[in-house]
Amino acid sequence: MEIKRINWHQTIPLRHQVLWPTKPPEYCHVEGDEQALHFGTYHNNKLVCVASIYIDGNKARLRKFATDESCQGQGIGSAMITHILEQLRDTTSTMFWCDARESAMSFYQRFGMEPMGERFYKEDVSYYKMQVCL
Repeated sequence: MEIKRINWHQTIPLRHQVLWPTKPPEYCHVEGDEQALHFGTYHNNKLVCVASIYIDGNKARLRKFATDESCQGQGIGSAMITHILEQLRDTTSTMFWCDARESAMSFYQRFGMEPMGERFYKEDVSYYKMQVCL
């Protein structure tokens, strides 16, 4: 397994496949992709996990984090978050946050992230804002 920086174009197929398969691929391109940091995890030379980090002042936001369904539950996503947190500790970022799907809250809590505020919805999917100080 290898985690490395990738460009935003490389993230789109996996984002689409995992996060919003019923939407067109362009739905998975978000404003700010061109300036964001993008990471990819490769397993057996195949891109199996992507994550994008959007920096705004001292806050780093995780968006469009997706792991191929055949690779979920194998520690790949955890390795990605650990890698990102290590990378961010060498920056001026003091806060790491994301809009976490409610179904994934326990995953983020393993990294010290706590829910902030009330549940909200995107389309018909429930989310919580979660964050951790770096």
